[in-house]
Amino acid sequence: MSSTSPKLRSFPDRVRQIALFELGGLALITPPFTWASGVPIADSIGLLAVIALIAAIWNGCYNFCFDWVEGRLTGRPADRRPFRLRALHAIGFEGGLLMMSLPVIMAWTGMSSLEALLADIGLASAYVLYAFGFNFAYDRIFPIEQDKAAAGAN
Repeated sequence: MSSTSPKLRSFPDRVRQIALFELGGLALITPPFTWASGVPIADSIGLLAVIALIAAIWNGCYNFCFDWVEGRLTGRPADRRPFRLRALHAIGFEGGLLMMSLPVIMAWTGMSSLEALLADIGLASAYVLYAFGFNFAYDRIFPIEQDKAAAGAN
């Protein structure tokens, strides 16, 4: 366990991250979801927008907590997360979201629990891949600013 705490993303940075993630996800995932599920495009957009809102709230909570715990255990900031932990991070995020979104899909579309589960697993699978790639790119494009004194000491 590390005695130093790495700097976390600022609140405005986290809001930017969440907004870009959710907008990009809606643009990329809605068309294939509409095609695969047979849910009309207007209903798909509405459903995925509601799930995106749930995901945005979950995203902020999950990422803050994951980053905080990782930082305390390793002393490493989130933008230096290794591949295996990135994969675990993405799967954990989508697993939690799956539990929250399944009842919404059932209520919105009238799908049976099995159909909704399959649709939700499809969405989660697509978003796991998207989350991995998005967060990797985001960390490279918007690195966490380190203190000049701390960076010089390393």
